[in-house]
Amino acid sequence: MQIVWITGASSGIGAALAQAYSQRGVRLVLSARRRERLEAVRAACLNPDWHRIVPLDLADPATLEAAAEQVLAEAGRVDVLVHNGGISQRALVQDTDMDVVRRIMEVNFFGAVALTRAVLPSMLARRRGQIVVVSSVVGRFGTPQRAAYASSKHALHGFFDALRAEVHDAGLRVTIACPGRVQTDISLHALTGDGSPHGQMDPGQARGMPADVCAERIVRAAERGKEEVYIGGTEVLGVYVKRFAPRLFSRLIRSVNVT
Repeated sequence: MQIVWITGASSGIGAALAQAYSQRGVRLVLSARRRERLEAVRAACLNPDWHRIVPLDLADPATLEAAAEQVLAEAGRVDVLVHNGGISQRALVQDTDMDVVRRIMEVNFFGAVALTRAVLPSMLARRRGQIVVVSSVVGRFGTPQRAAYASSKHALHGFFDALRAEVHDAGLRVTIACPGRVQTDISLHALTGDGSPHGQMDPGQARGMPADVCAERIVRAAERGKEEVYIGGTEVLGVYVKRFAPRLFSRLIRSVNVT
């Protein structure tokens, strides 16, 4: 029976991933900052008694090594590590404090790197394991008021593309999922320039793909061993416009409503 560890599991895509994986009969390790929310997610999963809760704060490196040690000690191994925890942004570059940029990078990038490094030796020793990274279509192009967020997601691609090449012959696999607009609370909790919550539901977010549909597509892509998958509506086309018509993309991104 597989052991699947999901960060950012207390809501949104993370909670939906917990549901999707639990329906496949795996044992889950659910992590986020809020234990009470994790308890609710576990209770909603199939076979809730199978699943562990390990709170952590991706912005606090001191909690990550301890969390990895606990998971490996209690569960014995991690077959699939799902990096879903993250925070978004809604502010112009000129209005964004450097502390906010650093916090977004710490949560979205450095947290995933630290947990990967903590779990990786055990996967390499077993010559088995998969890392699933929930990035974003903004990991492939930047949009206004998301500079730090886009940077953190771009960094994930660079790191995990390199890792994929390094560990392939050892039997490990890396899948990067790039959702577009999904119906979650991410815009409510996005940081403004001074670090306060945005506190608004973006219209595009409200019209986005249901989180359970997105989660199911992520899990299926991981099961098929896909290296990268784009999930969403018309916003996904931005990846291909940027790739094949960059000058057109540059004009479009200056004028479209990115909320």
